[in-house]
Amino acid sequence: MPELPEVEIVRRSLEKKIKQKKVIKVLVRNRNLRFKIPLNFSNFLKNQKIIKVERISKYLILYLSKKGYCVLHLGMSGTIHIIENKKKKMLTNTSFYSSPLLPKKHNHLEIIFKNLKVVYNDPRRFGFFQIIRNKDLLIKKFSRLGPEPFNPKFNENYVINYLKKKEKKIKNFLLDQNFVSGIGNIYASEILFLSKINPNKKAGLVNKIECKEIIKNSKKVLSDAINKGGSSIRDFKNISGKEGNFQKNFKVYQREGLACKRLFCTGFIQKKIISNRSTFFCNNCQK
Repeated sequence: MPELPEVEIVRRSLEKKIKQKKVIKVLVRNRNLRFKIPLNFSNFLKNQKIIKVERISKYLILYLSKKGYCVLHLGMSGTIHIIENKKKKMLTNTSFYSSPLLPKKHNHLEIIFKNLKVVYNDPRRFGFFQIIRNKDLLIKKFSRLGPEPFNPKFNENYVINYLKKKEKKIKNFLLDQNFVSGIGNIYASEILFLSKINPNKKAGLVNKIECKEIIKNSKKVLSDAINKGGSSIRDFKNISGKEGNFQKNFKVYQREGLACKRLFCTGFIQKKIISNRSTFFCNNCQK
């Protein structure tokens, strides 16, 4: 599943291509996504201008000229492709989790502008589109999400008080979108490695110094991933033809059995399954 950095790359690609452009037509080829695409979806978007493209956690939000919003979640396998009328053979994918060119199958929705179109492709159909009619409803939709790592609210007092007396493993909390939003499985392992914290450690036992490390390294890991274009874990490219390079900086993820990269550490990277997710950590420096 695309995580916060990859969704941010998609947001930037869309912002660059469709901001201030008017929707000419919408083609819904398959309504049966995680939630059915509303019957009035095409008419709602038609003739509206895209004011801007924002991101909240792993969600994309199209701000529309008539004060409404279109929320998009990519799910497990959803990708956004931008097809420009005059550049038929260009790489089309705005993210890193599928073919760099527009696939022939599973193109469920097209948003058509004057000189280009945006195509949503999703083999597993866990993604969705949702109409939000006003700002209050938009705020309500995301009210249960915890702060993103970049949000000032994700601070020492918040983390310490939230984790206090909790029995659940710290790795699970980093994946809990009610605690902190936007972190997924790849980056959780990397954050805990930099923080020298074992992913199996009970959250209630994480001390003040470790909380500070989690906050600092959550910001660092996600910022680095965004700056490096995300993680192309399957060797795919984005719409500019560039691969995400953060996978070259993985310290633990997918490095099972290899030596720890931390200076002077003699440990090796182990893999365990925590809550049905692959978790990677050093058996020596993550206590």
